[in-house]
Amino acid sequence: MAKTYSTRVLTFLMLISLMVVTLNLLSMAEAQNKKKAPRKDVPVVQGLSWSFYQKACPKVENIIRKELKKVFKRDIGLAAAILRIHFHDCFVQGCEASVLLAGSASGPGEQSSIPNLTLRQAAFVVINNLRALVQRKCGQVVSCSDILALAARDSVVLSGGPEYAVPLGRRDSLAFATPENTLANLPPPFANASALIKDFADRNLNVTDLVALSGGHTIGIAHCPSFTDRLYPNQDPTMNKFFANSLKTTCPTANSSNTQVLDIRSPDVFDNKYYVDLMNRQGLFTSDQDLFVDKRTRGIVESFAIDQNLFFDHFTVAMIKMSQMNVLTGTQGEIRSNCSARNTRSFMSVLEEDIEEAITIL
Repeated sequence: MAKTYSTRVLTFLMLISLMVVTLNLLSMAEAQNKKKAPRKDVPVVQGLSWSFYQKACPKVENIIRKELKKVFKRDIGLAAAILRIHFHDCFVQGCEASVLLAGSASGPGEQSSIPNLTLRQAAFVVINNLRALVQRKCGQVVSCSDILALAARDSVVLSGGPEYAVPLGRRDSLAFATPENTLANLPPPFANASALIKDFADRNLNVTDLVALSGGHTIGIAHCPSFTDRLYPNQDPTMNKFFANSLKTTCPTANSSNTQVLDIRSPDVFDNKYYVDLMNRQGLFTSDQDLFVDKRTRGIVESFAIDQNLFFDHFTVAMIKMSQMNVLTGTQGEIRSNCSARNTRSFMSVLEEDIEEAITIL
């Protein structure tokens, strides 16, 4: 009788344990789905959708994330590099992968422009590798601009940042921007809050979007020449003196080739410590520190420094908005087979374009 009772108790306990494990797994799955649920408070541009590849390439997001987990395990610095490429793409001509194009006979590509010279070439290789993996699985149906947008999202998530859904359906541009256009459209590190507020407003991004997107500097590095104007010949009075002395050790001259982490507290983790840096006057760029100096943005910086979840929520909204700037959709542009080059056109397609152009001129 005792033996039977023990067996029943053991069976009962095992069932309870199984139920607990099952409930935990369901809870985790529900939480994951909730995190990935589309934001209803962010409008989606016509031509994009939250389920664009549901039939054509349903596993595209899994393919990209699985590969990036391997990549970041080897080099977490590539997460910040990919995120930066996405910013630099969207701010010049829109989120249409023009920054991925190599130069051609028509001129140098965007990567040759001064603000893009420090973009990591290894990150471009990663994007092209993702292109090959996705194409092998689904064919030539997913654009490079969508791959870049998803890779930027995963760079945030795999560094400890928030999970969020990305509207998809972008097409790739047929041309890159000129060096002049690239330089004119990328906010420089020496820009003050007033210039940044106007620049972002021109792109339909508000002050909160500005401060939230600047939080991308919670990961990554910067080269000395991008901030040594705050050290030489005169030190910026808004900079913490101990921090300045540390930077002078890293960058003994204004044109030093050394690098400095953007967030001194947790440089490889996507968190809200960037805003803590700003409150301690340890922001690296003028464009960073002035967000705490300027009264219009200071309160937002403080609120993000205090509440990481608040920062994550606003960063998610700002990223989704930014990733839809001036996108190409439908029959616009193309879907590149190689992210660094336009698709090869047939002789007949070139001839047809020439004929259409001639007719237009006439």
